[in-house]
Amino acid sequence: MLDAKFIRDNTEAVRQALKNRNYDLSVLERFLELDGRWRALTEEGNSLRQKRNEVSEQIPKLSKAEKQIKIAEMKGIAERIKIIEGSVKGIESERDELLLNMPNMPDPSVPVGPQDEGDVFVRTWGSARKFDFKPLTHWEIGEGLDIIDFDRGAKVTGTGFYVLKGDGARLERALINYMLDLHKEQGYEELFPPVMINRKSCVGTGQLPKMQEDMYWVERDDLWLNPTAEVPVTNLYADEILDRRQLPIYHTAYLPSFRREAGKHIETKGIARVHQFNKVELVKFVLPETSQAELETLLADAEAVVQGLKLPYRIRLLCTGSVGFHSSKTYDIEAHAPGMDQWLEVSSCSDFKDFQARRAMIKFRREPHLKSEFVHTLNGSGIALPRTMASVLENCQNEDGSVTVPEALRPYMKGTSVIGP
Repeated sequence: MLDAKFIRDNTEAVRQALKNRNYDLSVLERFLELDGRWRALTEEGNSLRQKRNEVSEQIPKLSKAEKQIKIAEMKGIAERIKIIEGSVKGIESERDELLLNMPNMPDPSVPVGPQDEGDVFVRTWGSARKFDFKPLTHWEIGEGLDIIDFDRGAKVTGTGFYVLKGDGARLERALINYMLDLHKEQGYEELFPPVMINRKSCVGTGQLPKMQEDMYWVERDDLWLNPTAEVPVTNLYADEILDRRQLPIYHTAYLPSFRREAGKHIETKGIARVHQFNKVELVKFVLPETSQAELETLLADAEAVVQGLKLPYRIRLLCTGSVGFHSSKTYDIEAHAPGMDQWLEVSSCSDFKDFQARRAMIKFRREPHLKSEFVHTLNGSGIALPRTMASVLENCQNEDGSVTVPEALRPYMKGTSVIGP
């Protein structure tokens, strides 16, 4: 969430940021209108209270007739103060709702441009595999090996769900364990948080109210199915003031994640876009002055996963039109899927600066006698499945329909080196 004072003092910069993000400016204009009314009423209320205090001190010294006049005057002032307080409360409520719907400020290093078209490709690692046979898609491979079952997934739940079977399930579990072990070596503490989260937590990290339509809601309990472990992990420190010596804090967590993926994307064949998926998450809580450097190391930690699997990938720096609502700067890691002939996003690494911390009230104090400050939070997929699974199956396929298991995963599959028919 942006600070109201920041918007007030940097109105033109915020207006330009909204334009660069292709956001409707009406949210800013409405905020400025309400904020102007709020300040005027607050100033009037403060002035009336001061006058009331001054007159209260004078009344005992006045004659009886003068006292009655002043008392009557004070009743009018009290009634006006009561009206002002009610109006201010209503304005604050609407203004705060607008703040929750206003996106983060893009970092100055983020390229300005329309969605996708303005993104910058930073680097590529590895080369796309050249085949001496026509490569199959991951769904053709999965069905041929009987390790992915789309029909039964749709039967028990609906479209957008699937079942992993046999070595497919083992391969998924191997990927998760490989990632968690790697991130532990990189210095992240592993957590296993709840899969269900409350409304306050969703607001804290920026999923609500902006992305409500993409989330699954359990109405009876007003709880939400986890869209990414970023939400429960970040909110572990909500409403806390951390000690400077506790920072930085690095956490990793595996959770099943749920998103509606409404619209045309859900028509994508295979497992590239589904409603339920596994994901290993990386979350950082850092000092404000270190967050940009921490983003680069976060990206490197996520890259290490793809490098260990020997999957060709590229890094995309998102432009202002592409960067997410709550992010200040984001890198995407896209692994190559030769069967689909596509680059699939397997990780997004983002620096939120103090945007989430301000919403969730996560602070730190440099010294006991100093004022508390907001921490900076960062988040990255380390990495997301099932697109990683799709890339592994398509890159590691053999002409006979089998799949060679990446060396990094073999210890987690009890030495299995090939998944065959």
